[in-house]
Amino acid sequence: MKKSISVVTLFPGASQYYAGQIRELFGDLVEVYSYSTSDHSVEKITRTDLYLVSTDAFKIAEEESQYVPADGQVVEIYVGYSKDVIRRLKEIPAGTRALFVNVTHQMAREAITQLEQSGVNQLQFIPYGPDVFTMEPTFWDDVAPENVKLAITPDEMDFVPAGMEQVINIGYRLCTANTMIETALRLGLESVMEEKKFQNYIHSMASGNYSFEQMFQRSRNLESQLDLLLEILDEGVIGVNEKGKIFACNQKARVITGMKIRMLLGRPAEQIFPYIPFEKCIREQTQVLERLIRINAANINMTVVPVMRGGRCIGAFSTLQPLSELEKKQNELRSQLRAKGYRAKYNFEDVVGKSQIIEKTKTILKSMAQTESPILLIGETGTGKEIFAHAVHLASSRRNGPFVAINVAAMPENLLESELFGYEEGAFTGAKKGGRPGLFEFAHEGTLFLDEVEGMSMAMQVKLLRVLQEREIMRVGGNQIINVNVRIVAATNESLEERVENGSFRRDLYYRLNTLPVLIPPLREREGDIQLLLEHFRKCIGGEFSLSTEVRQLLFRYSWPGNIRELQNVVEYLCFTGEKVIKREDLPVTFLRLAGQEKPAVRNRDLAKNDSRYSPAFWFVLGLLYKAEKEGYPAGREMILETARQQNVALSQKKIRDILALMAQKGFATVSRGRGGSRITETGQKM
Repeated sequence: MKKSISVVTLFPGASQYYAGQIRELFGDLVEVYSYSTSDHSVEKITRTDLYLVSTDAFKIAEEESQYVPADGQVVEIYVGYSKDVIRRLKEIPAGTRALFVNVTHQMAREAITQLEQSGVNQLQFIPYGPDVFTMEPTFWDDVAPENVKLAITPDEMDFVPAGMEQVINIGYRLCTANTMIETALRLGLESVMEEKKFQNYIHSMASGNYSFEQMFQRSRNLESQLDLLLEILDEGVIGVNEKGKIFACNQKARVITGMKIRMLLGRPAEQIFPYIPFEKCIREQTQVLERLIRINAANINMTVVPVMRGGRCIGAFSTLQPLSELEKKQNELRSQLRAKGYRAKYNFEDVVGKSQIIEKTKTILKSMAQTESPILLIGETGTGKEIFAHAVHLASSRRNGPFVAINVAAMPENLLESELFGYEEGAFTGAKKGGRPGLFEFAHEGTLFLDEVEGMSMAMQVKLLRVLQEREIMRVGGNQIINVNVRIVAATNESLEERVENGSFRRDLYYRLNTLPVLIPPLREREGDIQLLLEHFRKCIGGEFSLSTEVRQLLFRYSWPGNIRELQNVVEYLCFTGEKVIKREDLPVTFLRLAGQEKPAVRNRDLAKNDSRYSPAFWFVLGLLYKAEKEGYPAGREMILETARQQNVALSQKKIRDILALMAQKGFATVSRGRGGSRITETGQKM
């Protein structure tokens, strides 16, 4: 015989939606009727076996009693979000301002609270409903189109204000797993919970666990139902009463422990499971945090949780999970995170340029990408090191894994540690509930790009070195070792050799990262690429200008200290001048100022020579000697020192003398005293 259910909500759309969910899960076993209070259809409600009533359907309890019989079974409808919705919203960039549009301003606030409790707390939500006309004037400034571009709504599209650039409809919230389980129990339809579609529904919800405390409170009257619920869980669960005697043990726990059910029920847990601290948990009324124990030669992750009622501990539950399964779940989480956006975007074909030096660089990196060794990208700011890091990943055997990038110099040490390694719940003030994986976990089976690695503190260098050596991490505030398989690509715009010498960078870490060093050439050395890059950026932005002869010559002579990034900025500026032919006066003021003040470009020598005896300062001085030779004048130490100061190169008189002495010793230069200066030799010119 079919069971009958009445679904009562504030609005008809919601009641019909929830009724549809119930029909989907319970099928032909139930007859479902939907009613709402806003359209007064609730006045026609009939007697049914169960009444599912939303928390906002009636303003006061007395109002509910008018329609729901006093002896009727009532289950409150609690709603939540699916894991897919939570995952979608977490993909939105942190700090984004978003209207949350609902039927009322208050309902929007409640929905936002639930989203934040589910982990969507990187957005700046603004609650919005049709009743916002009562809000203060400052509220309207907050929601003005120029201040907020994104609206998120649970299928309340009619209330979304005009002017939103993007609207995300997350649909109605779903009935929670607790609501559906309670419905099945009240109707005596426990068999439904064994069906695959019911279990899939439970696991699809962002908060889909039927709490142990709820199950325990009902256990004395619903022992069979409790057993069924325990079997749904994918962890081993053992329950004891306040006297420490076992009253529940699901199949998963029996498999882990190797025990038969007849050997367990009613027996003292301390005798059967001496390695599980039930007695301590009940006595101290505190949770025993995750602990690794050995059962039947297997590593098991164990926790014990007290069950409280009326301020008194009435029992405890222990959860058991093999470490191998935890690692499997971690891998599943990592797979989900890959879909979140940790993907490489550029390959070597996206590197614009046909110059000999850039083609050689691409060839070298394509070959290095086939290895598992760390790669160190060396180059000035704006040379495109991150694009090459993307390309290396996509050319490697890890191309199907995640690509994660972080600028390590941009974060303070404590924040960088939690960002790289993750943290456990309660590790520090403000730590998210449930903790958070770190970027090493996100990058598992993929590539982690560490930009501006020279800015990493000594303490963080030690921790990074350990990860590279051991291939394992531990979250901040945690005690569990997590294995990671990550390929490191690092980048620097400074000389790590000099930092090693002055003690600001660990020598052992330097040799770990410097396995495969590659120089990314500056734009001034990429002959012919300026034109290609200029046209590329112009087309991308949609500019329709041409260059006068004077401007063209000026752009091609300029040394571009900001490299490709600077060129892109100039092109973007020119696209918005409105001029069809760009003349000198149309160029950015800052560019003209720099172009007018700069000295002729000095030839930039390779910072990443395989011969580590020669520092970047060495190549800088050799470049000055080369330039001086080509232009027909000797290079004195004073000239070298002054040029170094102009280009922010750290050189002293003593260091210049030492470098020149080394060059003379190697036959790269002749060094004369007085006005004779120093001159590069033919051997030096071939370097």
